[in-house]
Amino acid sequence: MIGRRILLKKVWNNGRRWLVPSSSLSPVPTTADYKRHFSTHIMAAFSLPRNNQFTLKIPYMENICKFSSNAAADLHTNGIVDVPLAQTGEGIAECELLKWFIQEGDEVEEFQPLCEVQSDKATIEITSRYKGSVAQVLHVPGSIVKVGETLLKMAVEDTQVPLVTLSNLENEKQPDIKSNKDFTGGVLSTPAVRNLAKEHGININDVQGSGKDGRVLKEDVLKYATQEGIIKDPLVTATATADLGQLLHREKSSLLESAQVSGHYEDTIVPLRGFQRTMVKTMSMAAKVPHFHYVEEIDCDALAELKASFQTNNMEPGIKFTFLPVLIKSLSMALSKYPMVNSCFNEESVEVILRGSHNIGIAMATPNGLVVPNIKNVQSLSILEITKELSRLQQLSLDNKLSPADISGGTITLSNIGAIGGKFGAPIVNLPEVAIIAMGRIQKLPRVADDGDVYSASIMTVNIGADHRVLDGATVARFCNEWKRFIEKPELLMLHMK
Repeated sequence: MIGRRILLKKVWNNGRRWLVPSSSLSPVPTTADYKRHFSTHIMAAFSLPRNNQFTLKIPYMENICKFSSNAAADLHTNGIVDVPLAQTGEGIAECELLKWFIQEGDEVEEFQPLCEVQSDKATIEITSRYKGSVAQVLHVPGSIVKVGETLLKMAVEDTQVPLVTLSNLENEKQPDIKSNKDFTGGVLSTPAVRNLAKEHGININDVQGSGKDGRVLKEDVLKYATQEGIIKDPLVTATATADLGQLLHREKSSLLESAQVSGHYEDTIVPLRGFQRTMVKTMSMAAKVPHFHYVEEIDCDALAELKASFQTNNMEPGIKFTFLPVLIKSLSMALSKYPMVNSCFNEESVEVILRGSHNIGIAMATPNGLVVPNIKNVQSLSILEITKELSRLQQLSLDNKLSPADISGGTITLSNIGAIGGKFGAPIVNLPEVAIIAMGRIQKLPRVADDGDVYSASIMTVNIGADHRVLDGATVARFCNEWKRFIEKPELLMLHMK
C-alpha cells in the first residue's frame, strides 16, 4: 500500500521517466518489462492524424494530455493570425461594422485603426495589436459582428504570434478544409465579391478563381452564376466585367422602372442598426413600467431676456447661447431639493438609489438615430461650462463619435422636442432613470393678468414622465413648481447658485 501511494502521488521521478501500473503485489519490473509495457500500451494508445496532432492516452492516468508535433507558434500558418472583435463595453454582445480604414494587402502598424464599429452604446475604432499586412477581410460594412468573432486575418512576424499553451490545445479543434465546404480560409477574395456570392446563394468555394494566386473575382462569380442558371438575365452576363457598384445600381434601377410601369411597388426591408436597435430594446422594457405624466406651462419671458443678455455680452468666440443651458442648470437646482427625481430603481432588490451626481441627459436626433449623451456633474458647472459641454456633445453626436462615457451614467433626461416642433410630448422614461422631461416649443400666447389686462407671454409647455413605482404625483408636482420658479425668476437661480 505504501508503494502504491508513492506511485500515485508522483508518477514522474527525477531519473528516467517510467509509467508503471501501481500494485503492491507486482514484482519490480526490469528494463525489458518497461519496453514491453510501453510497446503494448503506449504505442497502441495514440495515432497521428493528418493535422499532426495526437492524443496520448495512458491507462493508469486519469487525465488525457494533448500534444502537437509542431511548435506552438507554428499553429498559425505562415504567421497568419486572427484579429477578433474585442469586448467594447459591458453587456455588449455584438457590433455593426461601419467602415474599414484598411484593405487587403495594406501594411499595418501596431495600434493603427483598422475599422469603425457601432455598438448599442457608442461608435468605437478597433486598432491593431500587431504589425504586419492584411491577409483577408472577412466582413463588409453593415455586417453584424459578434464579440470574439474574427474581423480579419493578418500576416505578422512569428515573434508577434501569441503562444498557445497545452491547456488551450485541449479544446482546439482543427477544421478539415477538404470536408468543410463552408470554410473560406483557403479562398482569396474581397468582401464585396463574397457578399455578391452570398446574395446569389453561391458557395464561393465552388467558384474557380481567375485572379492572381487563384483569387476569385466578381467576374468569376457572375460567370459561375450564369453557368449554373442562377442568373438568367443576359444583361448580367454581358456586363460581367462592369463595376460591381454600377451593376447593382442597374439592377435596382431596372426593378424600380418595371415596378412603376406595372403600377406595382415593392416593400423595402430596413434592418435596424446601432442606436435604432438600442431604442427597440430600451423602449420595449420601458413600456412595461407604469408611467405618470404631469403637464405644466412655464413663462419664459425672463429666460428670453437673460439669453439675449448673455449673447450680447458674449466674449467667447464660437459660443452661441440658447435657452437649454439655463434650463439644464435650473433643473439641477430643483433636483437638489427633490433628490428622488434624480434616482434610479433596482427592480431585483426593490431599492431606490439616490444619485449623487446630476448627470443630465439630452436627447438628440442624429442621422444615425436617437442618442442621449449626458452632461456630467451639472451641479458643479457654470452656465458657460454647460454651454461648452453641450456644444461638444452635439458635435460628436452629429459626427457619430460619442464615446461610451458620454452616453452612460445618466440620471435624468431632457427631450427638447420643441426644437423640431410640437407643443409637448408624452415621453417614456429612459431606464433605469425614473423621470424624463419633454419640452415643447416656446410660443407667444395671450395671457390675462390679475387686473384683467391681456398681455403676450412666451409660454413653454413641459410634460414630465415619471416611473410611478418610485415617484408619486405630489412629488412630481412640487419638483416641477421648484423648477418653474427658477426659470420664471432667473435671479433666484443666481441667488442659490454655488
